[in-house]
This record gives sequence, C-alpha cells and structure tokens, in this order.
Amino acid sequence: MIIGVDVGSSVTKAQLIGRDGHATPAHEARSTVYTLPGNRVEQDLDEVIDAVVTVVREAVADARGLGEPVEALALTGQGDGLWLRDAEGRGVGRAISWMDGRAAAVLEGWTMDGTTRHVHQRTGVGMFPGLAAPLLAYLSKHEPERLARAAVAGYCVDAIVQRFTGEITVDASDASQPFLDVATRTYDERALDLCGLGPYRRLLAEPAPPGTLFALLPQIASQLGLPAGLPVSAGPFDIPACGFGSGLAEPGDGNLIIGTTLASQVLTDDPTAGVGEEPAGMLLATPYERRYLRVMPAMTGTAGLDWLLRLLGVRIAELDALLATSPLGAGGVTALPFLSAGGERAPFVDPRARGRLDGLSPLTSRADLVRALCEAVAYSARHCMETLGVSGAVTACGGGARSGEWVRIFAGVLGTDLHVCDDATGIRGAAQVAWEALGEPVDADRWRVHRRTVTADPAAIEFYAHGYSDYRRALSTAREAWSGNAARGETSRTDSGGVS
Repeated sequence: MIIGVDVGSSVTKAQLIGRDGHATPAHEARSTVYTLPGNRVEQDLDEVIDAVVTVVREAVADARGLGEPVEALALTGQGDGLWLRDAEGRGVGRAISWMDGRAAAVLEGWTMDGTTRHVHQRTGVGMFPGLAAPLLAYLSKHEPERLARAAVAGYCVDAIVQRFTGEITVDASDASQPFLDVATRTYDERALDLCGLGPYRRLLAEPAPPGTLFALLPQIASQLGLPAGLPVSAGPFDIPACGFGSGLAEPGDGNLIIGTTLASQVLTDDPTAGVGEEPAGMLLATPYERRYLRVMPAMTGTAGLDWLLRLLGVRIAELDALLATSPLGAGGVTALPFLSAGGERAPFVDPRARGRLDGLSPLTSRADLVRALCEAVAYSARHCMETLGVSGAVTACGGGARSGEWVRIFAGVLGTDLHVCDDATGIRGAAQVAWEALGEPVDADRWRVHRRTVTADPAAIEFYAHGYSDYRRALSTAREAWSGNAARGETSRTDSGGVS
C-alpha cells in the first residue's frame, strides 16, 4: 500500500490506499491559519511539518496492524501562496497563504498597466493577490531582506519534500503558477521580466520530470517509522490531484471541488487553452504527456458558508436539514458569494469583490439565508464551468460534496448528473501518480467505483436556468460598482507594492 498525504489549508490528512483504490479511514491533524491585519494570511512551516509527521505515523501504525508493507509516500496539498525557505528547508518567516491579500495593490497596478494580461497571454495564468508573483513583488519592496535570506520561493508540497528528502524541487503543476510554459515545462523568462522579477529567478526550483521519485532521509524515516530511502512522490498539488483522483480521463471531462476553494477544472490536450480570454484561472502542466488542466479556482467555496453558519449559530451537521426546509430560490433571497478577504480570482479577478444578500424580508428564515448562499456558490460554479467549456462527464468532490442537498443544488444549477467521489479523492490522485512512478499503474475503472451518481432534477434545471441569468446580471452590476469604487480612490487597505 501507499501512504497518501493531503496537506490542506488547515487540516492535514493521511491514509493508506491500495492499487485497487481501497483506502483506510483518514487520520487528521490541524494546523493554524493566522489571519492578521492588512489582509495577511499565514502559516508556520514547522507546525505544518509536525502535522504531517503526526498523521503519517498514525497511518504507519495502520499498515503494521494490517500487516501490509508501505511501498511509497505520496504527497499532495494546497497550492499557490509563497513558502520561502533557506538552503536547509527552514522557513524564512511564516509561509504566506494563497488566501493572503496583502499584494492586492500590486495586482491592481499590474492590471492597470497590462502586466496581468501580457502574462496570461504567455502562460495562461490569471494572477490574483495570493499568487507567488505579486507576493514576491510586494516583499521586494517591503521586506527585501527576507528575499535576500531565502534560497527557494516554493510551495507547500515542495517545502515538505525538502525537509523529508533534502531535495530542492517543485512539481510542474505548482510551477505552472505563474511562470511556466506548460508545453515545454520550462520557465518563461519574459513573463518573469514583465513582473519585474528577473532578479529573483534564482529562487525558482526547476520542475521535476514526470515520474520522479525522491528518497526519504534516514532521520525523517526514523521519526515516521518508515524505512530510510522509501520512495517519495511529490504532487501534483491538491486541485489537479483531485481531478485525476476523481477519474478525469478524456479531454472535455470536468471536475468540481467543493472545498475552501471552489475549483472547477477541465482536462484538455491544448497547451494554449484559455489564452487570450479574460486573464483569470490557471493552465497547469500534469504528470501526463500532452494533457493539461485548465482550472477556475474560485474563492467562493465552503469558507463563506462556514462563516454564515457560525454567524447564524448553525452546526454543519444541520446543513442538509436546513436546506430541505427552504424552497428552490430560497424564498426570494439571492446572494453574491464573494466572502474572501482576497476578493475573487476566477472566472474573473477582482480583489474588491464582496458578498451580498438581497431580497430580505421579515419572513426570511435562517434556512433561506443559507440556501441563498449555497445556490449562489453553485451559480459561481456554473459560471466557471461555462468559461472552461466543460463538455464531458462531471465529477464532484470536497467537503461540500458530503451534503446531499447541496450536491443536488449543484446538479440542478449545472444541468447535469454529478459523479460524487469519496473524501480520499486528492490522496487517490497523488497515489495514482506514485503507483505509475513505481511502474505499477492502477486500474482506472476499478478506481471509478468509489463514487456515486446524483441525478439532476428536470424541474430544478429549468428553475435554476432563470436564477443563473439573474445571478449573472447581478454580478455584472456589482462588478461595475466595484470598478466605480476603484475609480473614486476607495483602494485596498494594503499598501501599494512593486519592484523598484
């Protein structure tokens, strides 16, 4: 068996998974997400490493109890952000999360002068405040000494790889954000120069070739209870890992991740997919030849719902019952679901994007408020899926997919059946890549049995088609208002940044 590890934004999971797709129950450990003034969102690398060690040790104990050998350690986890390290893998300051908003003013400047569009035309990446490029630019102005002390500007998964194996590397999926030419798997030096970041090229690790395995260091192996030299597979990061773990196989197939990020993605054989459109989303290299993922990772995921449930004093276990008591359309209440401090990054980029609730009356119930937000998140997913041009089967996974009522809303809004995967989807995708690197490919058909199908209700499809049109009109009006605020000088609280 393989031990798969998924390092989420606040929860790290590990579990055993076999070549037949069977997985043991996951072990979990939490790590702190520091939300600080100035729209800063950070994590401590040492705390994240400790969480990984904890859950891997528990999975090792499971393997011993089953009498099963562990053949490899397969890592996946959150992407984007900026995880600065020194040559020994120690964090140079706290890691900056993908949810961070400090570089919003940098991004606004790049949007105004055309930098974001030019970079998108070269690499297919739509930049947002929590991306490495604007964060590096911000630090170059405000904390240049921090960059001077760093040996590598990487991401969560490769930070763990460096500590566990001693290797400075990066998976091509992470490296795709935002400077990689996905067809050649080499950095686009012109994209770096457009952002004024040529002097920091030294901080970018070269992407590992597909099928690369690393070796577990003896001192780390001892902590984990695993043999020294055990193969370690690193990546892809969590969004593409979920895509492949859910069963994406043919160009046009789509996957929806209902998690902290609401990520919609489509498998494509076109390395220029989306280039020239509105500069948003991602174009990612994958472990497979001539296969790429075009992704719209909206910020409108489960975090906004969690906020509303806390505000209303509702437990997540009550979600399905609550949704069932409010009718289609939430009694006339509508929402815009943009509840991230960093604004929105897909299918459009606007750091000023903010949420709203409309149509309230004294008759509005808690259930109506919750359903309105859940419907709005589903509308956001449809907006992303349409932008991507998804034409094949659609799978769904993530914490939000545990809610049967919410998944039925998604199916109605998207107008298609959803093949819902289990909670091991990201780990399943990472393990699939590891098995292939070991020369033992999995049986994809056997892995697809670990999902259920939710059928779209025809009446809901018809109703939500009108609701989606209303949502798009409300969004268009809101975007004009956000632009008007910018023109009046109502800027982000974060200071302007850039490379001098």
